[in-house]
Amino acid sequence: MTFIPVVSEQRFLMRHIVGIEELQAKDRFAAATPDVVDAILEGAGAFAAGEFAPLNRPGDVTGAKWTPEGVKMPAGFHEAYRAYVEGGWGTLAADPEHGGQGLPFALATAVLEDLGTANMGFSLIMMLTPGAVEALTSHGSPEQQAAWLPRLVTGEWNGTMNLTEPQAGSDVGALRSMATPAGDGSWRIKGTKIFITFGDHDLTDNIVHLVLARTPGAPAGTRGISLFLVPKFRLDGTPNDVRCVSIEHKMGIHASPTCVLSFGDGDDCHGWLIGPENGGMRAMFTMMNNARLNVGLQGVSIAERATQQAVAYARERIQSARAGAASRDSVAIIEHPDVRRMLLRMKAQTMAARALIYYAAGQVDRAHAGDEAAQARVDLLTPLAKAYGTDVGCEVSSLGVQVHGGMGFIEETGAAQHYRDARIAPIYEGTNGIQAADLVGRKLSMENGAVFSALLADIRAEAADEGALMALVDACELVGARLLAAGADDRLAGSYPFLTMLSVAVSGWLMARQERAARTEQGMDADFLALKQAAARFYLDRIVPEAAGLAAAATAGAEGLYGISAEAFSA
Repeated sequence: MTFIPVVSEQRFLMRHIVGIEELQAKDRFAAATPDVVDAILEGAGAFAAGEFAPLNRPGDVTGAKWTPEGVKMPAGFHEAYRAYVEGGWGTLAADPEHGGQGLPFALATAVLEDLGTANMGFSLIMMLTPGAVEALTSHGSPEQQAAWLPRLVTGEWNGTMNLTEPQAGSDVGALRSMATPAGDGSWRIKGTKIFITFGDHDLTDNIVHLVLARTPGAPAGTRGISLFLVPKFRLDGTPNDVRCVSIEHKMGIHASPTCVLSFGDGDDCHGWLIGPENGGMRAMFTMMNNARLNVGLQGVSIAERATQQAVAYARERIQSARAGAASRDSVAIIEHPDVRRMLLRMKAQTMAARALIYYAAGQVDRAHAGDEAAQARVDLLTPLAKAYGTDVGCEVSSLGVQVHGGMGFIEETGAAQHYRDARIAPIYEGTNGIQAADLVGRKLSMENGAVFSALLADIRAEAADEGALMALVDACELVGARLLAAGADDRLAGSYPFLTMLSVAVSGWLMARQERAARTEQGMDADFLALKQAAARFYLDRIVPEAAGLAAAATAGAEGLYGISAEAFSA
């Protein structure tokens, strides 16, 4: 099946979660008038359904192909990508100075959700380029910005992130790629990078790689890493000695070429330093934090696609009489209680994770407008959005297979693809375990805990009548204090359950807000509002209490994890 754009849902969240009217009142976002916002939401949904969704299954079956001349994309992808560029969809949130439209990041988030729901693998080319734009905008020189940003903003060129090396996975400080000054203002880059999303393809005329490398005499570890702009082709059109050695054969996202790139095999790979020497991690984190929000959004996208397909199947599949009914005639499986439980869980989890990420996107916009408190909240929410969004994507797509029963395990139904595609998202852009470590190691203690406390205070002020949610907030406060006082091992041992607790608390707050708004909303479809209220109550009454139960795991400490030797795990 194709997918149905969730325009009503997005419009609802723009009003009640993002606060689009408040953003529209700021000079920076004056162009985001109500008619413009509606036109973009409607147009993006129609574009994604018409151009990207039909390529989802062919992209999975055919996939990107490596050749000695470069990576080739499947039929139809070139036309769809050209339509994306010509439609200006990549320019929405970029600075007008570089060819952007200056619209809210939250609005661009909704567009990227549509593209990801329609075709997750294909949408990865759009996911990283905005981060490259932000990194260059924040850290690049005026000359670099003038030369590279205009065509990155439009999507004529795409950007990539090059961190990982064969010997240095998540330990970025162990990378060995080298950059040597060439004496002409450029550097010569040499090394190998792996897992580079859309590191090579034939959709654009150029690819702009942002590459982490060491300079001669640089300090060890992450303190000695610099960031370089390394294009596939130099501005004069000369090939830049960057070669795709191979692409990975993956479990899912087959339409996204995951490349092994070799830089400088002929000692003629030119790169240009972005920001100060040895300041690469700071510059790269600008790109990574943007990407982490977008990866969390991928979880929402695939959850939405899986949910829509599961609902359609459950309404059509006739099997067995409903237990306790007077009639013994077989009914559609959507009438059976356990199927209803699964479908409502899918709906509730998808809505909750979407609300969390849209809320974070709205805070990004406030931060861009100069609100320092909003920036601090984005920093706190980013690991939650990435990890919880992708966990939800995996859970919901797995439930989608379950709703289909045996047919879900058959590739032709498409349910299995959603699960295969979703499974990468908790891994890349910093595994979800790394997100949890970031939460308890850095974000929880920001401003001596004041950022965390302010978030809990906002939840309490707005949702004090939700008993289960208040119990969870209290548990988050208690666990957070204990983790801050704990040693490193104990803190990390409890980090993941704590991240889930806090994610559900924030999402529950936003679901409670939506339930209240749905009760008084005027002019929207009655079925949509009824579903919104039912999903919110399901989340608050069933999922929130589950999260409160994680407090014991979050405070259990590390001792039980180290009661056996490493060798004993193989017993």
